[in-house]
Amino acid sequence: MQLSIDLTGRNVLVTGSSTAARQAVRRYQAAGAVVHRLTSPHDAGGDQGGHGTALPEQLFLVAAVDDGQPGWAALLDRCRAAGIPVAAEPAAGPAGHVTLVGGGPGTSDLLTVAAVKALRDADVVFYDRLAPYQELPLLTSAELVDVGKRPGHHKVSQADIEKLMVESALAGNNVVRLKGGDPYVFGRGGEEVAACVAAGLKVQVVSGVTSAISVPAAAGIPVTHREVSHMFTVVSGHAPLTEKEHHHLAGLGGTIVVLMGIGTLHQARGGPPPCRDAAGHAHGGGGTGLPARPAHHHRGPRHHYVRRRRLQQPGRPGYRRGGPGG
Repeated sequence: MQLSIDLTGRNVLVTGSSTAARQAVRRYQAAGAVVHRLTSPHDAGGDQGGHGTALPEQLFLVAAVDDGQPGWAALLDRCRAAGIPVAAEPAAGPAGHVTLVGGGPGTSDLLTVAAVKALRDADVVFYDRLAPYQELPLLTSAELVDVGKRPGHHKVSQADIEKLMVESALAGNNVVRLKGGDPYVFGRGGEEVAACVAAGLKVQVVSGVTSAISVPAAAGIPVTHREVSHMFTVVSGHAPLTEKEHHHLAGLGGTIVVLMGIGTLHQARGGPPPCRDAAGHAHGGGGTGLPARPAHHHRGPRHHYVRRRRLQQPGRPGYRRGGPGG
């Protein structure tokens, strides 16, 4: 059960060592609480049955961080006996550590449990524009750094992003690199992991819900469907496909998902007939080959379909792919 409480101006005692409690302290301060600290059970008089230290006046809540130190029980029992609620808080994430987090297709509803935990434990978050960055203040108390790249404008180069991550972790921070979709699906996650390993840092990857599956699903399009499509291929549309690649994809069958393809969509019309037909559908040109449904901006607040058009499966009367825009 989760409860939302207004802590503005409330006295909150956070117990736990400085290292373990650093993120809990930030969270309660960000919530507007007046934070008091005890870093050792001995400071609380724990070796005297918990009666050695006066509690702050009008104490509203005790946040007990699990720092592994024995001896906190006496103080916490004393608080409970006085009618003061005690909230258990996890210890801060490991220092000098990097986690690559897949943020999914742009909405916090599709963040994984592991992603939410990593964000909660972070000291610094380097985020992309396709991640659910607008909701980050509700998910973490970490320092937020925008390193997002836009088409044709990279205000922070990939090399500089990797340098920032490594420097921050080497300085003792728990670093999260939040990316849209999945870090290993056209997300350059492999390069960032390699940079961390080369610097001797511990690094882990939290997979995300890739837009290659979730965005078609939002449009009512399954990427596989019995007797229609028994495979799907994910292709980068960042650069135009060659004629050879067009022919190869057209010969594979199944569903073709093109990511980052809005900017090169018009060039698909120069491919072989199936690809030209798909592009024709996308532009309202009435092609008769592959059905196509372009979408833009993932599933976040700016998400929309480039062309809201019902597309029929060739050769299957009455078959339609539903979803927003029909």
